[in-house]
Amino acid sequence: MAADLKQWLPITKKELELRGWDEVDVILISGDAYVDHPSFGTAIIGRVIEQAGYRVAVLPQPNWRDDLRDFKKLGKPRLFFSISAGAMDSMVNHYTALKRLRSTDAYTPGNVSGFRPDYAVNVYSNIVRKLFPDSLIVLGGIEASLRRFTHYDYWSDSLMPPILSSSGADLLVYGMGEKTILSLLEVCTQHPHPQAADFRHIPQIAYLDRKLPDPKEPVLELPSHEQCLQSKRQFAKAFAEIEKASNQLHPPVLCQAVRDRYVVVNPPTPLMSESELDAIYALPYTRLPHPHYAKRGDIPAFNMIQCSVTIHRGCFGGCSFCTISAHQGKHIVSRSEASVLKEVAAITRMPYFKGHITDLGGPSANMYRAHGKNALACQKCSRPSCIWPDICPNLHFDHRPMTALYRKAASLPKVRKITIGSGVRTDMIERATPKQQEEFHLNEYAGQLVLHHVSGRLKVAPEHTEAHVLHLMRKPDFRVFLQFRQRFEALNRQHRLNQQLIPYFISSHPGCTHRDMLNLSKQLKAISFHPEQVQDFTPTPMTRSSVMFYTGLVPETGEPVFCERNLDKKRQQNQCFFRH
Repeated sequence: MAADLKQWLPITKKELELRGWDEVDVILISGDAYVDHPSFGTAIIGRVIEQAGYRVAVLPQPNWRDDLRDFKKLGKPRLFFSISAGAMDSMVNHYTALKRLRSTDAYTPGNVSGFRPDYAVNVYSNIVRKLFPDSLIVLGGIEASLRRFTHYDYWSDSLMPPILSSSGADLLVYGMGEKTILSLLEVCTQHPHPQAADFRHIPQIAYLDRKLPDPKEPVLELPSHEQCLQSKRQFAKAFAEIEKASNQLHPPVLCQAVRDRYVVVNPPTPLMSESELDAIYALPYTRLPHPHYAKRGDIPAFNMIQCSVTIHRGCFGGCSFCTISAHQGKHIVSRSEASVLKEVAAITRMPYFKGHITDLGGPSANMYRAHGKNALACQKCSRPSCIWPDICPNLHFDHRPMTALYRKAASLPKVRKITIGSGVRTDMIERATPKQQEEFHLNEYAGQLVLHHVSGRLKVAPEHTEAHVLHLMRKPDFRVFLQFRQRFEALNRQHRLNQQLIPYFISSHPGCTHRDMLNLSKQLKAISFHPEQVQDFTPTPMTRSSVMFYTGLVPETGEPVFCERNLDKKRQQNQCFFRH
């Protein structure tokens, strides 16, 4: 029986005709295949636009190599094009840490590579600008978001300018953009022929201007792109200011000169309310790939998350190599218990459901409903992490809401097993004071997690063993992992379980020498541990670690730090994982 194509957002001219549309309001261009599931940003933004009453179509993985007919097939949108590289930066998607071209792409049917270009946002945007010179172009997604300022690009080993200056686009929406996209649509409704200037009051956007904005609110001018090119210290200084702002609830407007213009980045929208986040996950997703891909093979990224549920956004871990706080923010926004249970119930009705919910999590497994006890203190805070170098005394991280949610979800009809696939922050459990252990029910959470919610293997992320490397990573001492391992093994013995702890480790991170990797290898051998989940450090745009890698400096202090930049020596560091 043929699928009803009207259940998905249209991706072809035929599907527009099925709806009787001769024009759409917004076209979403993405480097990923179109999967109508709330783990994929294009699906969320598309459904949000649809819910607001607009006609929206998706142009997934258009061919940029031929006569560009893909870019023309849906016509010109009435309001704007929205362009994203997909769920990953296209360069991370294409290349390994050793700059080797990958042969697979988990976001493409059949897991085959070659369906998106390098630097996809720039390529797509410049094509659209050439074909539709008077159209409004809005950038979004992870690649555009994390390249909104001058950034280090590992694959060209150079500093690149803010992506607005190289893409030909008009506006950029950074972070999770649902509220911002609705504001853009509202302006389009108010102005029959809107210009870029009509959008400049909207939070969480970036735009180019020839002058600094009117200082009605605080404005911070960063070192210019040209200054960053001339001085690594200036680039490090710029990043330190950007990171500080990303950790504030009410940051200033950030401006950076690039050639004869400024990129202006407005502060983010206010945090979503619980009901607003619930509403996004209640939209009518089919939770399936578009039927167009039926004969092209599975989409691995979809297979991995099809039975998982996002229960919160944001992460206050502040790890140096991570981009979550720069994209989602460090403040946690959680869904209601009812919303999560409703989604779990929806998954149980899907044809692919076999009784196993593979995750109830988010950027971290165990930050659901965490918040500051004193909201005013959080308003003034700019700490990059609420749990490093120590746990903030203002942090309320009661784990009972999670244990209650796990139990209720596990009791739903057809649910045989719920496991937690997101990484667990063991430092929140092991570094808590005895009073916090009791107040926030951490022992109860750990016990329930190990007894009921491990699929045989539990992911944790100590990342390294050496204290000075961990300090640069903003990760706790390796002893925290050892303490949790003792707890994990004791619970397994108690309940006669045979489960494994799977730790993640990184080689070649700034500060890490070959000797440090040999010490790591010795420590793992001493505890009879054979690492499986290992990777070589890949510098990605807008992380503290990538800034250290490029500059050889700690951004906040200017202190020098060793960085292994030689690919052969990076490979040798990675081989230390397998030394024993």
